[in-house]
Amino acid sequence: MKTAWLRAWSMLGVLLLVPRIALAGDPALQDWTPIDAAVRAQIAADRLPGAVLVFGDAEHVWLRRAWGARAREPQTEAMMVETIFDLASLTKVVATTTAVLQLVEHGQLELDAPAARYWPDFGANGKEAITLRELLSHRSGLRADLDLADDWTGRPQALLRILEEAPVVPPGTGTLYSDINFIVLGELVRRVSGLPLEVYARRHIFEPLGMHDTGFRPSRSTRRRVAPTEMLAGQPLRGTVHDPTARRMGGIAGHAGLFGTAGDLALFAQALLRRRGVLSSASIDAMRLPESVDSADWRGLGWQLQAPLVANRDELAPLGAVGHTGYTGTGLWIDFVQGRFVVLLSNRVHPDGRGDAQPLRRQVLALLASLSPPLDAPARAQPPEPPRVATGIDVLRAEGYASLAGRRIGLITHLAAIDSQGWRTLDRLRWAPGLTLVKVFSPEHGLYGDAEGAIASGTEPFSGLPLVSLYGSTRRPDGAMLQGIDTLVFDTQDAGARFFTYISTMAEAMEAAAEHGVRFVVLDRPNPIRADRVGGPVLDDGRQSFTGPAGLPVQHGMTAGELAQWFRDEIRARRGLDVDLQVVALRGYRRAMWFDQTGLDWVPPSPNLRTPRTAVLYAGVAWVEGANVSVGRGTEHPFEWLGAPWIGALRFADALNAAALPGLRFEPVDFTPAAGPYRGRPCHGVQIRVTDRNLVNPSMLGALLIRTLAQLWPGSFEADRTLALVGSEQTLRELRAGASLADVETHWQPRLDEFRARRERYLMY
Repeated sequence: MKTAWLRAWSMLGVLLLVPRIALAGDPALQDWTPIDAAVRAQIAADRLPGAVLVFGDAEHVWLRRAWGARAREPQTEAMMVETIFDLASLTKVVATTTAVLQLVEHGQLELDAPAARYWPDFGANGKEAITLRELLSHRSGLRADLDLADDWTGRPQALLRILEEAPVVPPGTGTLYSDINFIVLGELVRRVSGLPLEVYARRHIFEPLGMHDTGFRPSRSTRRRVAPTEMLAGQPLRGTVHDPTARRMGGIAGHAGLFGTAGDLALFAQALLRRRGVLSSASIDAMRLPESVDSADWRGLGWQLQAPLVANRDELAPLGAVGHTGYTGTGLWIDFVQGRFVVLLSNRVHPDGRGDAQPLRRQVLALLASLSPPLDAPARAQPPEPPRVATGIDVLRAEGYASLAGRRIGLITHLAAIDSQGWRTLDRLRWAPGLTLVKVFSPEHGLYGDAEGAIASGTEPFSGLPLVSLYGSTRRPDGAMLQGIDTLVFDTQDAGARFFTYISTMAEAMEAAAEHGVRFVVLDRPNPIRADRVGGPVLDDGRQSFTGPAGLPVQHGMTAGELAQWFRDEIRARRGLDVDLQVVALRGYRRAMWFDQTGLDWVPPSPNLRTPRTAVLYAGVAWVEGANVSVGRGTEHPFEWLGAPWIGALRFADALNAAALPGLRFEPVDFTPAAGPYRGRPCHGVQIRVTDRNLVNPSMLGALLIRTLAQLWPGSFEADRTLALVGSEQTLRELRAGASLADVETHWQPRLDEFRARRERYLMY
């Protein structure tokens, strides 16, 4: 431990001497579209209802923005930058750690003194030697939280239970994150200062810094600005702390209970960066020293230690920056090397406690770090644990980009092309050593995955690279676009259905690459609806289009890398062209995996494929999208709601449920879409619920929808308009005639079996 600590101290000394790194351009003029897109995508993916972000340096705020909703229940309220959040465990660092270090500066506390010096009864049950330093760095050996099985309430009861606690591991021998540590520290602040923690923090931290919206137990007058958290007894917690232990203690504790705004936290971060107004330089430097290096997360006094926000931050030792997160979806990071801070606040637990802020944290920090070049500083002694499933870009990076050495790259990509750490493939290749990223190309829905219709070309705002749309005036790169490029890299997240156009973009680009002697590299990604299942009719001969690559059934059961090999042989047979193809394969991937079993972060690959659940339904519901029905575009439930003004909702639901499709249930619903063929008009139809995704057959769902609509509303439903996506004239004819689903499936089976047999030669997993 001592050797590691001294080594870390030496590395920190190096980082203290590194000059700040300026942003590539004027921060005031920066286009923050990639940040906007990342936040909106995670809101659309139902990870959180909304968020507020503040980014700046010691003197300036460069980005201050709010997205989404601060409340969804009992009614929707827009998120505002002035929203007050339950800061959860940020209480530990903003209030408690700061108060303790101030009292150390004043000589009222000593970090290496036992806590029992200031609270004698605390020393019972083997706690007599636990020091303040060990409490701050989570090395006390105390367990994570107090037992909530008993129906106790009140701060005195909590303190009595702490006296009964005994270390579960010997103090000072290991790291065990513990809320009890900070409840103890909050009590020490009260004992030595003579002021309750909330009063001390207000007088000595919040008021001096102008943090007027920060404190414990928000007043009734400010509660309208508070973002609610979970529902309790049918009402959302609003202004009442979410943490159950702090709630039992009356809302005030050293580990949780603080409420505040992103703007107030920005003031706090700026004060630390300026090294005045809250703590001395000596205290700030002590706060940044590694106290615990025996776990994946290095910890200092109160804070988690991290690498600076630079392009190679996840390769550096976790020194130079500090950060902390909160259970409710909050986070604060301060980069002392570059003099920057990031505040990202959300109420991800609203309304049902099932949200997840971690993907957005990873992506936002990665995007902001990508603005600065790599830092020449000590590397991690041990690299991070490899992900459960490594995508093609993860594997390429792990191999040091060796296969792209010396190449001039054109990258076909979009928002969902991120690695396991949340970094865009665009930014990984932009900063990768030994290669040159020349140009960026985007497929349908654009680089940010949020556009509909034709898309114009432009400039990628964070890198300044040319951004060429392959869904505008052209669907494939031409010679002029490929000038100066010797390798095209393709990395997009497919949806697993024939009519999702990213695979067509890949096929077009492969053919263009073969025509112009350009190498083609595919960075593979999982098939989100499993790669061990195929289904639906194979496209009729001669019916191929941009939404219908030749020879494929509706559900092809292949990854992009496998499809690339299929297309390579198609191009050779049809054009006599050889594609110089390389597929960087996934690692740790199994064909039977659903996307959420890979451990990777879901980013919607298009505006209406918001969740992996939506992707399952898309492969079936999209069968009818070309007809005169709404598939839920322009609602909160695309491809989960289906309707039209002329449909009878209850009749439709009853007919669909009568078919008893495994894994699905249909419920009547009325909705008014904001997009699609019935924009602004009331529609009646069904909500499609997945009860067991392992039993769902998307193609049978699509077939059932067409057959039912054609049977119940033959004069209204324009069935012929579904042919382009169904792809089989025979299948559509049989469905219109009311044939049994079993017969329809039997009739498309021979060509599907032929596809299965050919598909086998391309399978990589």
